[in-house]
Amino acid sequence: MTTIVNSAAPTPTSDNGGSGFLIGAVVIVLFVLALLYFGIPALRRAEPVQVNVATPEVNVPAPEVKVPAPQVNIPDEIDVNVNTTP
Repeated sequence: MTTIVNSAAPTPTSDNGGSGFLIGAVVIVLFVLALLYFGIPALRRAEPVQVNVATPEVNVPAPEVKVPAPQVNIPDEIDVNVNTTP
């Protein structure tokens, strides 16, 4: 026959109770508050960035395009027959 020994679960040597999570959350909240306290006034004082870039002067001659004028024929009279018989 086999003997089964159920050992007790290991007990933690130190009981944190989640204090690491609590400290991390407090640090993150303090960091966000510091960003808001110092960042918002800095953003209000900020001026737009002006970049002055010299535009290059490029002189390219326009190509000569020879297009013949269109031929349009306009008649002297237009016969509009609106009186139609059924």
